[in-house]
Amino acid sequence: MTVRLALTAIGFVVAIAAGEAQAQIVLAPSAAATGSPDQVGTIEAEKGSAGQSAPAPRGRVRRTLIFLAGGATGLGVHELGHVVTSAAFGANPRVKGIDGSLVPFFAIVHDPVPRRKEFVISSSGFWMQHLGSELILSRAQDLRERSAPFAKGVLAFNLGTSVVYGAAAFTRRGPAERDTRGMAVSLGDDGVPEPVVGVLVLAPAVLDGYRYLRPNEAWARWLSRSLKVLGVVLMI
Repeated sequence: MTVRLALTAIGFVVAIAAGEAQAQIVLAPSAAATGSPDQVGTIEAEKGSAGQSAPAPRGRVRRTLIFLAGGATGLGVHELGHVVTSAAFGANPRVKGIDGSLVPFFAIVHDPVPRRKEFVISSSGFWMQHLGSELILSRAQDLRERSAPFAKGVLAFNLGTSVVYGAAAFTRRGPAERDTRGMAVSLGDDGVPEPVVGVLVLAPAVLDGYRYLRPNEAWARWLSRSLKVLGVVLMI
């Protein structure tokens, strides 16, 4: 199951990145067809002259860097959620390196807090992701057809991260600081099995990936939103 979920995460990122590349292929010919002087001039400029290096590869590199910047922003927003909620509860948020990780990484840790506050702190990164994904998908329902590398980078991070955390929750593997474990041990009076939290984290990501591919499906939009709201209501 872990391998399948990892492949799903990779699939989300690849599909969104491929959508950005496809948008570029579609948009350029359509601009030329309209006959707009500004658009045609831009396309002609991109073609370059025979004596110059073609600028198209530079354009692709630029879009890739913007896409990666979007992913980095998604990471920052996720961690910011933990920092803000930890600070709001006076829990002394701080950065700690993760031991035993294949890739050197860090986590935002905090002082011990009551169960309900722990659930809020552990969940807040996902809440920030959900908010970002919802803003992106709601304001640009045709995102797949647009050239929007930054927004697609943020969305790719959000979906991929949720899938990775879902895999960690289902297998109960990963650093002790993982968000899904913090949510599981603090939910309710006695905690819940971590795979239950994995479903809560993974389901909105899968639905948002479906919304990216099929933006006109209203059922996916509202089911995704309902599950996101449920994740917040659980703290009550």
